[in-house]
Amino acid sequence: MFNLEQLLISLNTPLAIALLSLVGAAVLYQIYFYLRYINQGGKSSKVILKNTTPDYPPVSVIICARNEYENLQDYLAVILSQDYPCYEVIVVDDSSDDETDLLLERLSRQHANLYHTFVPRGARILSSKKLALTIGIKAAKYEHLLLTDADCRPESKNWIREMMQGFANENTEVVVGFSPYFEKKGLLNHIISYDTLFSGLQYMGMARSGHPYMGVGRNLAYKRSTFFNIGGFKTLINNLAGDDDLFVNRVATRKNTTVVCNKDSLVWSQPKTTWHEWLHQKHRHLSVSPKYRLGSKLRLTIEPMTRALLYLSLLACILWGGYVVTAVAVALFLLRCLVQRCVINAATRRLGLRKIGVGLWIYDIIMPLITLYILFTQRFKKRALYW
Repeated sequence: MFNLEQLLISLNTPLAIALLSLVGAAVLYQIYFYLRYINQGGKSSKVILKNTTPDYPPVSVIICARNEYENLQDYLAVILSQDYPCYEVIVVDDSSDDETDLLLERLSRQHANLYHTFVPRGARILSSKKLALTIGIKAAKYEHLLLTDADCRPESKNWIREMMQGFANENTEVVVGFSPYFEKKGLLNHIISYDTLFSGLQYMGMARSGHPYMGVGRNLAYKRSTFFNIGGFKTLINNLAGDDDLFVNRVATRKNTTVVCNKDSLVWSQPKTTWHEWLHQKHRHLSVSPKYRLGSKLRLTIEPMTRALLYLSLLACILWGGYVVTAVAVALFLLRCLVQRCVINAATRRLGLRKIGVGLWIYDIIMPLITLYILFTQRFKKRALYW
């Protein structure tokens, strides 16, 4: 028979109080994190600009390409056929060995707003993509720049129009968008999709909460003057990566950064198809995170630390807390999981992405372990001179 007095005694021991305090603190922060940041990141952007030509500024779309003949052939047409009053597309051929130059030459004769330039062969620089972007930005005619990659396909013909909504506020200098990967079958693709979604909701949510810290070059806009005012990539030249996230971390502020997150603003990209390629990509991205601003690093550290604390303290409750303490701890954990699932899948519905099922809790455990593995092995990896 249920005995309330015995239950209260079980919860009033020093061990029970300590264990449940740890679980409760971790759950509280996790719920706060998902409601404050992840939920904000997944909210749709409001339409601000009117659907008239004078409201939309001219735009230079810049694409860097190395040996991307097939992707340019497949996706460039979508970018060249955007429903936007005035824009140019600049493709920078980064010393390709395929027939990229011939394709661009042919397409430029068919499309008056397509221009192409190139990185000189033999250019030795740690990140030639920064050089390619700099060349493209210098060649741009317009103040507003919109960046994407050669293997990317906009969700709709309104992509440029949606991203330019972010500049409706005259103080805006940086607009961050979201770029999911094409959804395919297989465990690796599911992990990549979840990792990209979580990361995207996190950086967009933090930007909307006044703490911008990164963006992705597959869907990123900023002003040409902003780029040159800080000397371009001068301070980042010794980093293999960082042409997008580390650059945004340098220039983005509470007042000058806007998030655009609508289904029509998405840009889909080709995912890696092998574990080795994906881990190498993760290694390159994580290699610049230690150079983020101190505030960004602190905010990014708290969530995985409280997540680890939650799982470790839950395990401790199961091992040493007894039946009552374990039941309370599991109830708190399930509450956190319910909030997590509702928030993330609400974002997938709004953005038209694949719903995440029970795999969500598997990814929740293994992704921090993968990140720790990459961070631990980074010191043993040699820098590679390619992007």
